[in-house]
Amino acid sequence: MGRTYLRNLILAAVVGSAAGLLPAARSAHGLFDSKALQQNRFAVLAQPVGERNWKLLVLEQIKQRPRCWTPRADGLVDPTLNTFNFAGICSRYLDSNGYSLRSGGEDLGSRFRLSLRQSGNSLQLQALNPRQGAPIVVGRATVPRRDRNGFIQIQLDPAWRLERRVYKGRTLGHVYFSHPDPVNRLLARAERAGTSGFSRLGAPTAPMAPRINQRIASGEPIRLEVLPYRP
Repeated sequence: MGRTYLRNLILAAVVGSAAGLLPAARSAHGLFDSKALQQNRFAVLAQPVGERNWKLLVLEQIKQRPRCWTPRADGLVDPTLNTFNFAGICSRYLDSNGYSLRSGGEDLGSRFRLSLRQSGNSLQLQALNPRQGAPIVVGRATVPRRDRNGFIQIQLDPAWRLERRVYKGRTLGHVYFSHPDPVNRLLARAERAGTSGFSRLGAPTAPMAPRINQRIASGEPIRLEVLPYRP
């Protein structure tokens, strides 16, 4: 009886300790929740900076009028909120304090950085972790031309959505670029997409050595391979 009682007591202590750890494990997975947003109330924009760089800007239309941004005939976007007092009408999200990455229900703002990268006339919104390889493409756009007063609207890739950060049921001002899949799956896709283009080219071939008769005609000395003598 004494051994049975002692065994049950130890088992109860272990179960109780594990139950006590569950809230901590849950909070480690994600301190914040998120909620869906009306996507047509937002514009994800690339602002030209200097000669080649871009800055990510997210605008939110809170009231219907006046408009916070206006598409132009040349494919660019005018940030018209700069022409009036937009308090209570528009919201701006300018940096990592205003937006971050969320994947598979996990807040990744401390691990991934959102940035804009241009190649030719293609512009990509990428999420990059310096410790990992290929960046995750979140959205993209075509650059019709560069105008310091004209922004470019980024279209999010399929399954990417803007969501609002929630803390203990309270809605916050922070905006997520959110995807339902876990980040490891997104990274695996990014790795495959990053290598597929190079794999189609095949392995590089070594340059062909000049033929012997070409060397003789040019007067170049011919190097003969010497094999070591092994008795």
